[in-house]
Amino acid sequence: MILIILSVSLTSLSFWYSYIMFLIMVGGMLVLFMYMTSVASNEKFSFSWTTMILIALGLTSVILIQMNDYWMGFTKTINMEKMSNLKPFFFSLNKFLNEPSYSLSIILIIYLLITLIAVIKIINIKSGPIRHMN
Repeated sequence: MILIILSVSLTSLSFWYSYIMFLIMVGGMLVLFMYMTSVASNEKFSFSWTTMILIALGLTSVILIQMNDYWMGFTKTINMEKMSNLKPFFFSLNKFLNEPSYSLSIILIIYLLITLIAVIKIINIKSGPIRHMN
């Protein structure tokens, strides 16, 4: 996560986008951690090896597909000649909307989604939350 955010910050004109992305990722992980600790505080977790292998194979296939698209060339970039009348701010924002950069944001979003699904699958739903609502 830190390497992705550092690479985004080095390619942009300002560090604000990577700073906000880092805060969103840390905030998402903190929310997941608080949810997991409040629902399942002292339970042991058990993993099945087949599920772990399937998840690992799925993640590696997604990474390989993303790397293949990245190295095939940047053919899906926005034509800068059509955008010549826009302000310079939009040119710096344009880097994040092009093919190589927006895939990093999508990978981080998918990472948070997979982490949320893993936390929900790990927690025993039958025991419920610690604090009961009236």
